[in-house]
Amino acid sequence: MTIKPIKTEEQYEEALQQIYNLLRTHPQPNSEAGDELELIVTLVEAYEDIHYPMSASDPVAYLQNKMLQNGLKQVDLTPFIGDKTMVSKVLNRKRELTLSMIKRLSKGLNIPISRLAGV
Repeated sequence: MTIKPIKTEEQYEEALQQIYNLLRTHPQPNSEAGDELELIVTLVEAYEDIHYPMSASDPVAYLQNKMLQNGLKQVDLTPFIGDKTMVSKVLNRKRELTLSMIKRLSKGLNIPISRLAGV
């Protein structure tokens, strides 16, 4: 597979689909698929920084955007945040992300900690 810079909205959508497909295979870190996922996510983030800038001060909005991009549902966040009720409270801004939630989300979904910590 050839990985190229993302220059168009169509390429961006294709990259998001590639990320979704790779995430479904649960690639191991430092494997060929894991490295491919990391590269594509980096390219998508670079494209988004230019075309969809977001304030780092709203971690919930960032998380919701990541969910949308990756085709994730609330239930997909339970390993990182807690039960469905806790996920709902966080996404509805009734409960803030804790440091342990931030660390698990960062590692599990490949999200920079700074985006989730609001710094």
